[in-house]
Amino acid sequence: MCRKTLRKPTRRELLWEIGGGLAGLALAQMEAKAAPKGTHHTPKAEHLIMISLPGGISHIDTFDYKPELARNHGKETQGANTIKPFFGKRGTVMKSPWEFKQYGQSGQWVSDMLPHLAKRVDDITFLHGMVSRSNAHGPAIFQMSTGFIFQGFPSVGSWISYGLGPGNENLPSFVVLPDARGLPPCGVANWGNGFLPAAHQGVIFGEEKTPIADLRPPASISEAEQAATYDLLTELNEEHLKQNPGEDALVARIKAYQLAARMQVTAPEVTSIAGETEATKASYGLNDPVTRPFGYNCLLARRLVEKGVRCVQLFNGGHFGAPRVNWDAHEDLVANHSKNARVLDQPVAALLADLKQRGLLSKTLVVFTTEFGRLPISEGLGEGGRDHNPEGYTSFMVGAGLKPGIAFGSTDELGYKAERPITVYDLHATLLHLMGIDHTRLTFYHNGLNRRLTDVHGHVIREILA
Repeated sequence: MCRKTLRKPTRRELLWEIGGGLAGLALAQMEAKAAPKGTHHTPKAEHLIMISLPGGISHIDTFDYKPELARNHGKETQGANTIKPFFGKRGTVMKSPWEFKQYGQSGQWVSDMLPHLAKRVDDITFLHGMVSRSNAHGPAIFQMSTGFIFQGFPSVGSWISYGLGPGNENLPSFVVLPDARGLPPCGVANWGNGFLPAAHQGVIFGEEKTPIADLRPPASISEAEQAATYDLLTELNEEHLKQNPGEDALVARIKAYQLAARMQVTAPEVTSIAGETEATKASYGLNDPVTRPFGYNCLLARRLVEKGVRCVQLFNGGHFGAPRVNWDAHEDLVANHSKNARVLDQPVAALLADLKQRGLLSKTLVVFTTEFGRLPISEGLGEGGRDHNPEGYTSFMVGAGLKPGIAFGSTDELGYKAERPITVYDLHATLLHLMGIDHTRLTFYHNGLNRRLTDVHGHVIREILA
């Protein structure tokens, strides 16, 4: 009986057979590089909602009650206690224009600027005494969004996407909901992937009428024509990938086309609020034209995490043009913060209540943060504003793995400097920890260094963990 002689395949033939050609091999290699790294310990949270406030909300007019401001109103700060402004001339101590009261069983202080959030204090973990590395908007907003004060670094959502991957294969792992009034300062750099694989950059969902631009083809194009177009695009991209096997952006584009095709089915369902009850819509402020755009974003954030999206970042505040549409209250604190609080307060409070009522807080972490705080002295530009203060401000967290209804950290008697500084690195290390990630071990090799979200800094704030 004769045995057929088997020829040993060449290396080239193996590459083509196993990987579908050089393009398939390159795609597989790049996908492996972009694949999720997994958790380091049992996570408390599966999803993150970041509420980011460009401009710098005033902590001493919202959550950090300082009665000494009223006692010293109109006085100059002296000697070692002199407060130096970022802009203009140095003003005098300015009391808060809002009244503070204690709320809830926890007795946390909140001003009457935010009456809806005041009712949620028993769910909130306040962080007083946050500090920023910069008092300039660009670097400060970069640190809030990426951990660094320079452009080019991956955003928090990109790191989480890289670390954990998508919770739903038919939706992006990281979704960004900008303010309907405009993009934040420095725009898309706030949710960029930096040096991480391009598949991990944030995906923008837009306004309620058109949440995702160009999701549907024109009515004149049939399903068969669309399928043929996808096939041709895939063929062209894979041919290009053969010639450029290391092109991460090209791999991301191919994956984006594939995701877009799946999203044509899933995205319209998740972005439509038609099935929500009228009571739910009203709770988010959708019956009010002032609160509806941001209220829709907050409601959409809940719907996205319900469908498995890992990270949703909402921005409350946009550009720095005239008039200001963010929290940068240089000229008139009352006018600026009253206007922005009107947009923010009810929708965020509704989001927290809705997440809790649906049992989603047990697996969702909400982080509320800003660039920096405001100074306790009046602003020289208009005598009724407050300047930037990176020396102390307030953030808060709500949800899985936290002690609710507490305040950790503090600022001095005027709310100027943190007495026990909490860095942005600490905040980022803690949110990663709650999602099952050791911030020192989630790294990416880039330009000779194992880079991480927290650089070489940061400690988990264990005092606030349940």
